[in-house]
Amino acid sequence: MACQGYWTRSARRCVGMVDLTEEERAAVTATMKRVALLMDEIGWATPLADLTEAQVRALIEEAVEGFREAMADQARANEPEVPF
Repeated sequence: MACQGYWTRSARRCVGMVDLTEEERAAVTATMKRVALLMDEIGWATPLADLTEAQVRALIEEAVEGFREAMADQARANEPEVPF
C-alpha cells in the first residue's frame, strides 16, 4: 500500500502515539461523516443495544474503511508522485 510507507516514516519521527496527529484528527472527522450517513439509514433513535450484528459490523467496517481512505488521501496529497 503506497500510503503505508509514508505513515511508517511519519510514525518513526514521533516519540509516542499517545495523542492524535492533525492528520488523524482530520481522518476521524471525515470518518464521522460516513458513519453518520449509515446511522441515518439505521435510525438515530435506535439504542445501541438494539442494533443487529450486521448493523454493528457495518458501522465498524464503515469507520475503519473511512479512516483508512482518509489517511491514504492525505498521504497521497503529502507525498510527491513517483515519476515512473
